Amino acid sequence: MMTHNISAIGRRDLLGLVITAFVVPIPWRPGAAQTMDAASARMPVERLDDALLATMKAGDHTPFAERYRALAPVVEQVFNLDAVLAASVGLSWATLPEAQKADLATAFRRYTISSYVSNFDSYNGQSFQVLPSVRAVISGEVVVQTRLVRVNDSPVKLDYVMRNGPARWQVVDVLTDGSISRVAMQRSDFHELLVAGGVPALTAGLARKVANLSAGMLG
Repeated sequence: MMTHNISAIGRRDLLGLVITAFVVPIPWRPGAAQTMDAASARMPVERLDDALLATMKAGDHTPFAERYRALAPVVEQVFNLDAVLAASVGLSWATLPEAQKADLATAFRRYTISSYVSNFDSYNGQSFQVLPSVRAVISGEVVVQTRLVRVNDSPVKLDYVMRNGPARWQVVDVLTDGSISRVAMQRSDFHELLVAGGVPALTAGLARKVANLSAGMLG
């Protein structure tokens, strides 16, 4: 979301976001209306999986910038990047100047998309499976469970924490192996940069990550 960097999954550079202790490990299968909601929650994940599979098939022989442009609109619609960034920064997000928030949001968007382009860069017969049931979360969010099925290797669990907004369900966290929260990892990483140099240091750090992931093709 490959050889094995998924290469493809860099555990610290794959993407995601809520604390996993709140996940209730039971299928959510009540009445017809909730079944419809479950189907609606799965739809963005299915779209993302399709886009990632296309990115993998394009492979690293396709210019990074081209794969980035193809994947960007899907990531921007499927993920609630503003919510992901706010959760990754933590409580200090609310007190940041608006201009700094805007610059950081731009850098974070580029970093998030670049991470997916870099991590899903080769195809060797892999496929994605979206489990039919979802898991409830105490906050009212749900977890859509997926598997990256690999040839001659064990599947990789990639679960998506979904929040239902005014327009649609969107991803607000990614759980690798069913429990490793992307938001929690990012919060730890971001905290170090924020303590060292505030928002400008974090923004610059994300820009450097983008340059490294894209081999300089995105600056």
